[in-house]
Amino acid sequence: MQEGEHCKKGEICLDLSARPLGLMQGYLDDRPSSMRVGVNGYYHTGDVASCDPDGYIFCVGRKDELFKSSDYRLSPFELESALIEHPAISEAAVVPSPHAVRLAVPKAFVVLRPGYQPNRELALELFTFMRVRLAPHKRIRRLEFSALPKTISGKIRRAELRMIEQGREPEKWNALEFFGEDFRPEEIIEAKRRRSD
Repeated sequence: MQEGEHCKKGEICLDLSARPLGLMQGYLDDRPSSMRVGVNGYYHTGDVASCDPDGYIFCVGRKDELFKSSDYRLSPFELESALIEHPAISEAAVVPSPHAVRLAVPKAFVVLRPGYQPNRELALELFTFMRVRLAPHKRIRRLEFSALPKTISGKIRRAELRMIEQGREPEKWNALEFFGEDFRPEEIIEAKRRRSD
């Protein structure tokens, strides 16, 4: 697939041959950014989406938030959407966490709803919950119960979480942080059995 071709999954781009009303001309005093968004006659929105056979478009995420894990491109939006289906989760933000073999693994920062306590049992339940909802390469591998940094308008500041995660020293983990690999297979099997009962 060549850039500029129509496809079922990719970045949403607007054809500039008939410039849409209300579309900016560029970024003020930032020619490099202006050049990046208007390439080859298309305005690049930075939003990645897919289109189903009926023509419905589904948001996958922002191009600048996608990351690679074991050479798979992952969308934080997709992983967060699966996580917040759990009744204990109020909010979630997924960022890449450095990993020696996989380059990065998905790490979720989660905020709990009232009535839930951050502990090992709930972490096991969340890891088990995600195992049945996501393909193995998309699974959350690390989980931290934490408040989420936000902008003044209430948007989650994922860039800040990415910086925290990139700057973290190995073996210096928080008491409310859990790794999927720390749970024994029999614990996961038992948790899956309890969920299905």
